[in-house]
Amino acid sequence: MVSVKHHGAVTGVTGSCHELRLSGFGVLIDCGLFQGQEQGRDSSANSLAIDFPVEHIRALIITHVHIDHVGRIPYLLAAGFDGPIICSEPSAIMLPEILDDALRIGFTRDRGLINRVLDRIRSQLVPLAYGQWHEVFRDESEALNVRLQRAGHILGSAYVECDAQTVEGQERIVFSGDLGAPHSPLLPAPKSPEKADRLIIESTYGDKNHEDRESRRYRLKSVLEHALEDGGTVLIPAFSIGRTQELLYEIEGLIAEFGDEAIEQTGDSSSSIALNWKDLEIVVDSPLAAEFTRIYRDLKPYWDNEARALVKAGRHPLSFEQLTVIGSHEDHLNAVDYLARSHRPCVVIAGSGMCAGGRVVNYLKAMLGDRRNDVLFVGYQAAGTPGRDILTYGSQGGWVELDGERYDIRARVHSVGGYSAHAGQGDLLTFVDGIPRSPKEIRIVHGDAGAKEALRVELQIMAPESKVLIPAG
Repeated sequence: MVSVKHHGAVTGVTGSCHELRLSGFGVLIDCGLFQGQEQGRDSSANSLAIDFPVEHIRALIITHVHIDHVGRIPYLLAAGFDGPIICSEPSAIMLPEILDDALRIGFTRDRGLINRVLDRIRSQLVPLAYGQWHEVFRDESEALNVRLQRAGHILGSAYVECDAQTVEGQERIVFSGDLGAPHSPLLPAPKSPEKADRLIIESTYGDKNHEDRESRRYRLKSVLEHALEDGGTVLIPAFSIGRTQELLYEIEGLIAEFGDEAIEQTGDSSSSIALNWKDLEIVVDSPLAAEFTRIYRDLKPYWDNEARALVKAGRHPLSFEQLTVIGSHEDHLNAVDYLARSHRPCVVIAGSGMCAGGRVVNYLKAMLGDRRNDVLFVGYQAAGTPGRDILTYGSQGGWVELDGERYDIRARVHSVGGYSAHAGQGDLLTFVDGIPRSPKEIRIVHGDAGAKEALRVELQIMAPESKVLIPAG
């Protein structure tokens, strides 16, 4: 008998970890970090321990390298797992980089220990090309083969097709991982699987649709123009992998299209000086985001046709004249101080995406109280994170707690949901509808309760012959 268990991303959107088990053996799909407040869990050490048996786990399959999908891998190794870590070829390059950062921040600063953990992870990596079947295990009575397909979420992201063979027959189980929105910059859109007897699907935005790309592009333009008009800073808390690179791609496109267009400044100290779009400085203040931007550039063969055409035409969407990358902590502190005092228009992209740590916190402390500035959210903000509080209370002139202190929110707060790396409700329905024969069972995970229920209702209407479930925590 083939069973599916859920060890994370059931009562919320983080801590993704699912188990596919045959009679004697099993595999894990992802092993991620819990973030925010989900059923009282947080990202502290006592929530990182692996609280389920691993002796029978033959392999770990990674859908993509966001920390809420891979952050507990070191703890999985400590619990005794020593099997292969199966992932896409780009993910195999990026996984050690993201875990290096995670280990330094949340585990240890012992460089020797970190290197030993990373060397062990590298030795267990099994990179797979998209569309290639791989045998995980086989014995006299059962076998499991897996295949990765493009998910369009971030570079290297995949959904997982599992062909399970038992004495009862063969079954195809598909784990969506995180699916990307069609027409997102840089990456091809996901295509529906050819078959799925059972489907485990994410529901981050199961209750809403995103703006189309053209609409969100011009909304982004409008927010950035505010920085040019009044000499303020647009602060974008962004995940180091995926959204940072997509934003750079879109901003480079705006500069290329409107570069010589003048915008008159309106701030008190501007003296009505006209600036052009090409005068807008873009700062990436995150060593990790800078490293992954370099990796994205190196992996151009995985870009979509549009992005590769721009490169062929001589454009550099992830490396352009107005882009500055800040590396050292000293340069970071100097940038915060300078931008807080100056009236130089600037866009700062800094981690973390949910404002729960990282360099973005120093910018928020220095800039939230100034009406010249803007905070632009382009991704999901989990409950219990400072990002969710800023998004919720910013429009009310409220406050947010950062490092134990209250900071008034006077900066304008925006959200452009179309830049989320997650599919919207319509995209999720299209993904399921594209499966030639409806799955016998659909399990909805990785979403808040309202999002999961909204998606369940729509899926049940669309596929009345399917059993649509929301697993309990």
